[in-house]
Amino acid sequence: MNANRLHFDDDLAAFADGAIGGGLSPQVSALIAQAGQLRHLPLEALPLLEQARTAAPRHPAPLIALYRFYFYGHELAQARAVGENALAIARTALGPNFGDEAPDDEATCDNAAVRFYLFTLKGLAYLNMRLAALDEAQRILKELRRLDPKDHIGGALLFHVLTRHQNGGAGDAPADYPVRGWNATGPI
Repeated sequence: MNANRLHFDDDLAAFADGAIGGGLSPQVSALIAQAGQLRHLPLEALPLLEQARTAAPRHPAPLIALYRFYFYGHELAQARAVGENALAIARTALGPNFGDEAPDDEATCDNAAVRFYLFTLKGLAYLNMRLAALDEAQRILKELRRLDPKDHIGGALLFHVLTRHQNGGAGDAPADYPVRGWNATGPI
């Protein structure tokens, strides 16, 4: 195995570990915890989260904390920007060939880095829908469908909501309206 491949595998393992909270320095962890204690004072919490992100710019935990700060603060455009950054970082960690083919079921269900990427896609689709960027939401959902054709992540529900909205959203869902899974007959 060459040195570049070994380095890539180490980076991916570190990112996957980070996606589930590992590998974060105590100082950065403390900044995020302190910001959480100050969530009722957003002007004091935000600088702490920005410090955490600066101290660990490629670690998922500060991005997740910052995303949540903006999302729960109803600052959806800022949450989307953080989500786009998180997606780029995950994409880099997963390597240049990620997405050439859909990940297998095991990776989709058990690989933290793959799940982080797919859930970030789902979050971005939702945010784009909320921000009325429906074409972008549809583009992202198309990519999510391609990467998660069995809908392990649950993105199909967003697709059904978007489709229903684009079709006028009148009335109740039809009897065959899927609770889970991509609609096999409808293109994205």
